[in-house]
Amino acid sequence: MKISTKGRYAIRLMLDIAQHSNGENISLKDVSKRQDISLKYLEQIVNTLCKAGLLRSRRGAQGGYKMLRKPEEYTVGDILRVTEGEMAPVSCLEDEVNKCPRAAVCPTIKFWEGLYKTVNDYLNSTTIADLMKAAPNESEDFCYYI
Repeated sequence: MKISTKGRYAIRLMLDIAQHSNGENISLKDVSKRQDISLKYLEQIVNTLCKAGLLRSRRGAQGGYKMLRKPEEYTVGDILRVTEGEMAPVSCLEDEVNKCPRAAVCPTIKFWEGLYKTVNDYLNSTTIADLMKAAPNESEDFCYYI
């Protein structure tokens, strides 16, 4: 499994909005500068996140983007499933019910189900708030002593 730049950038976008939000809308242009991600690419990503109900957009002078919930209520899994689709390691696990005609006799299905569960458990156990705690504090400048 490989996460695309869209998925990785979506997590960075959500993290940036959470870190810099003080109740105000966050400009995508500011996020683009801070994250060094193309504004055009962020526009595509933010559109997907808004349609999924993870962000709210507002136009105008005080416009920008805002999270609809608290950072601890967004999991990395929520974001990746919106941008990447299901995180199933094999196609037969993408649907809620396994439709593979060999599922009943497949010697590897338990392995794939276990991997899928492990990945989902990990993605669902990590929130944007967790990532905020792990991120370096931008306000702390390097101090040089002579």
